[in-house]
Amino acid sequence: MESGRRSLAKTLVCRLCTTISKAVFAEFLATGLYVFFGVGSALRWPLALPSMLQVAITFNLATAVIVQITWKASGAHVNPAVTLAFLVGSQISLPRAVAYVAAQLAGATAGAALLYGVTPGDIRDTFGVNVVRSSVSTGQAVAVELVLTLQLVLCVFASTDSRQTTGSPAATIGASVAVGHLIGIYFTGCSMNPARSFGSAVIVGKFAVHWIFWVGPLTGAVLASLIYNFILFPDTKTLAQRLAILTGTAEVQEVEGVEPQKKESQSSSEDTEMENVCQVA
Repeated sequence: MESGRRSLAKTLVCRLCTTISKAVFAEFLATGLYVFFGVGSALRWPLALPSMLQVAITFNLATAVIVQITWKASGAHVNPAVTLAFLVGSQISLPRAVAYVAAQLAGATAGAALLYGVTPGDIRDTFGVNVVRSSVSTGQAVAVELVLTLQLVLCVFASTDSRQTTGSPAATIGASVAVGHLIGIYFTGCSMNPARSFGSAVIVGKFAVHWIFWVGPLTGAVLASLIYNFILFPDTKTLAQRLAILTGTAEVQEVEGVEPQKKESQSSSEDTEMENVCQVA
């Protein structure tokens, strides 16, 4: 009996680790692609300087593509601000959130490094690093990033909420990213995503006002999560359920909930086979 329980526990842990590792890799891959295509569209080629519309459309399409590819594997956060919002809304565990953010930062760095490696030296320039326009104050820059991320996270929640929709959120989230860029480029180059800013900054070593692209998006994400999950569409989770989700216990329970059903169906099929044998006899 004891060995059976240990075997079941090992199976559940292995299954949970496999699921999480697949999701973490999906976040790494998605963020890397997002940075490669997004930052790549903002490079200043002498004969074809990028327009604001070109950059916004590229970020839009890149977001839609990677969300479509990875949202069933990891939820397609691709953004530490989105992951924080899901954590605040009790929709993801703390260990998973930490793993996601680490994967996103690593993916953004890898995507930026790959882009840097294939870009000619005379084109790299500032390499798409987010900077604040000279006439924009620090406070204004933080406020703009806050509002841009607020609308993005609200859109992510509304697009992925099973109570609202069951289709792919790729198009709507991509549109939200495009809307942010159409305005934010003038102020801060538009980040809305700390990982996107982090990747370029690490490669070229420019962190002058980098903190703005963490404080603004993260604050906006927390506000969006509180507005959506506690005001607009409050859920009925109890404090015990929220703690279980935060610690990751709920994920284990979810996997455990599948196991009895499998055993029950297996035993019922065995019973049916036995009945058939008896009838033949």
